[in-house]
Amino acid sequence: MLNQDIVREATRLTRAGQLVEATALLQRMLRGDSARAPTARSAAPAPPARLEPPTIDVEPNVVEDRESRPTSQPRPVQGRKRTSPLDEMRKFSGFGLQGPIGRTPPSTSDIVPEGTRFIAGTYGNAAGSRTYKLFIPSGCQGQQLPLIVMLHGCTQSPDDFAAGTRMNFLAEEQNCFVVYPEQPRGANQSKCWNWFRTGDQRRGGGEPSMIAGITRQIMRDHAIDPKRVYVAGLSAGGAAAAIMGATYSDLYAAVGVHSGLACGAASDLPSAFAAMQGGGSKAIADGKTSVPTIVFHGNRDTTVHPKNGDQIIEQSAGAMRPTTKVLRGRVPNGHAYTRTILSDAGGRAISEHWNIDGAGHAWSGGSPAGSYTDPQGPDATREMLRFFLEHSLGR
Repeated sequence: MLNQDIVREATRLTRAGQLVEATALLQRMLRGDSARAPTARSAAPAPPARLEPPTIDVEPNVVEDRESRPTSQPRPVQGRKRTSPLDEMRKFSGFGLQGPIGRTPPSTSDIVPEGTRFIAGTYGNAAGSRTYKLFIPSGCQGQQLPLIVMLHGCTQSPDDFAAGTRMNFLAEEQNCFVVYPEQPRGANQSKCWNWFRTGDQRRGGGEPSMIAGITRQIMRDHAIDPKRVYVAGLSAGGAAAAIMGATYSDLYAAVGVHSGLACGAASDLPSAFAAMQGGGSKAIADGKTSVPTIVFHGNRDTTVHPKNGDQIIEQSAGAMRPTTKVLRGRVPNGHAYTRTILSDAGGRAISEHWNIDGAGHAWSGGSPAGSYTDPQGPDATREMLRFFLEHSLGR
C-alpha cells in the first residue's frame, strides 16, 4: 500500500473511532514496514468513540554533554520500553511533553521580580473562554508599552512557563507587559493548544479568536502600544504562535516560535503525526501575509523534527527573496549554534533561525525553575525580545 493510501485509511479509521488501528497503521508506515490496511472483515468491530483532542505525551529530551565524555568511552545504550499502539496514540496531545509528576511548583521569586504585579484575568467569546496571567512591569506609568503574548507548551501553566523562560524578568528590564493565556484540560487533556485542527487555524474562530481576544482585551484595559504587540510560544504553543502570526498579521508585529511547526503543517491526526516526524507535506502559506519571525530549534529534537523550523522560516519569508547572513557561535560550556538572518532589500531583518547543536525539545537558555528548559543553550528569551523590539507594525 502506498503511503498516501495508508494516510487516507488511517484518517478513515480515526473518524470511525478506531484509534488503535489508525495508530498502528501509521507506525508501520513510518518504520517502513509493509503496511496493510485493516479490512472490514479482519478488523474487530469498535464501538463509536468520542474523539478527544490528540495528545502527545513524551519524555523531555535529555541531551548528553558530548564534550564531558571521553572520546574512548562508548555512548551508553539504553533499553527502550516496548509500547503498544494505544501507548503511541496517547502521545498525541497536539504534541508536547509529559508533565513532571510531583514537580514542585515554582516560587514567586522564580516567576516575577520583586515590586511587579502578576494578575489573573479571564476572556470569553462565542468560541469559549480562557484564563490568563498578566505581568505588569514596575515602570508602567501610563505611557504606551510593548506587549508580548506567551503561549505555553503541553502540560505547562502560565506560572511554569514564566519561570522557565524568565520572560517577566527580561520584560521588567525592557519595560514590557507579558500575558500568558492558559489552555485548560477541558480543551485538551494535556493542556496543549490544538494547532493541528483546521477549526483552530483560522481567523475569527476557535482558539485563535480567543488568543486574539485576550490580546485586544489587554490592549483595551492597559496602556499598550498597538504597533508593538508580539506573540511567542513553545512546542504546541509555538505552533499556535505561528498560526496567530499567519492569521492576525494586523495585530502582531513579530512572532517567536520555539520547537514548533508552521501554520498549516497539519489538518488532522495523521498529518500531525507525519509533520512532527518531518515527513508531512509542505506547510500551506498561500494568501497569508508574512510576519517577521524568529525561530529556535534543537537539531536533536526527537519530538518535533527540526525540518519544521525551516518550514516556519520559509512561510514567514513568503514571496520575498531575502539576502542571507550566517553566524556561528557557542555558549560558554554549552551548545554551539548557527544563526541564520534573512533580510529584505532594505537590509531589515525579516527572520532569524537559531539552529542549536545538540539541543532537544526544550526552551533554550531557560531556567530549571520551570519545566522543559535547556540552560546550556543560547538565551532564547533575550534574543526573542531583542528581535521583537526591532520590529513594529507599519515599518
